[in-house]
Amino acid sequence: MAQITETPQDERAKVESWRLHVLMEAGFSLPLAEKLAHSEADLHRAVEMVRSGCDHETAARILL
Repeated sequence: MAQITETPQDERAKVESWRLHVLMEAGFSLPLAEKLAHSEADLHRAVEMVRSGCDHETAARILL
């Protein structure tokens, strides 16, 4: 039986897709969510900031 091996690019794409989903669920606009998802910004911090009352644009500026 052949084993399917994922490349690092495939794995990164999956992670970025998941990050994008979480950010969109937190109310980030698609452009901001994409920038954050593709960056090294702390995803959990982004969501936490918004839940604490920080607006999405300010949270993105701080984290990027």
